[in-house]
Amino acid sequence: MPPIGRPLAVPLSSSRRSWLQAAVVLAAAAAPLLAAAQGTPATPTARLRGTIESVTADALVLRERSGQRIELALPANLVVTEMFPVTMAEVKPNSFVGVGAMPQADGTQKAIAVLVFPEAMRGTGEGHRPFDFLPQSTMTNATVAGRAGASDGERLQLTYPGGQQTIVVAPGTPIVSLRPGARDLLVAGGGVSVTAQEVAGKPTATRITAGRNGFSPPY
Repeated sequence: MPPIGRPLAVPLSSSRRSWLQAAVVLAAAAAPLLAAAQGTPATPTARLRGTIESVTADALVLRERSGQRIELALPANLVVTEMFPVTMAEVKPNSFVGVGAMPQADGTQKAIAVLVFPEAMRGTGEGHRPFDFLPQSTMTNATVAGRAGASDGERLQLTYPGGQQTIVVAPGTPIVSLRPGARDLLVAGGGVSVTAQEVAGKPTATRITAGRNGFSPPY
């Protein structure tokens, strides 16, 4: 792996470019699946999750969770967001949250992770929809209307225009929040979630969510 700061010598093969192009087309057809609760953009994008293999000022090599190795351009206007852990104490009545979850037989949703949105992001992607993280997984961006303890963990009542969901948050479920980040979060070995699209014919990262000091986004 080349050290940070040296040019990457990983050409993007036609198969890798085709793979990302196909992902972008799929994302365009399934726009509601976009990224853990960040709403739908105007142009087709693909969500990539994985580990940074190497990074320079203008390119990043990502080992995607499927095993695919992808080189992405990093534009000057790249948006970096820091995801950081918080506790269930931050999940309060009237909090606006995003919950990736798996449907349960009793009609509830078992949380994979809970994102507590900053107040400035209230209303982002509000609603309930399929989520591309796991087969059958869902994403609910909604307001906490109630919270109660249960034998299987905390239960959250989430409401959004036209519906509601009961979320089961088992002990140990990641609880996270967001704040503006910087490129110093992009380090080799770090886990990231990337929004990518074709820009001038090149696979390009437009937004990256990363953690600090070894913390990785749960999805």
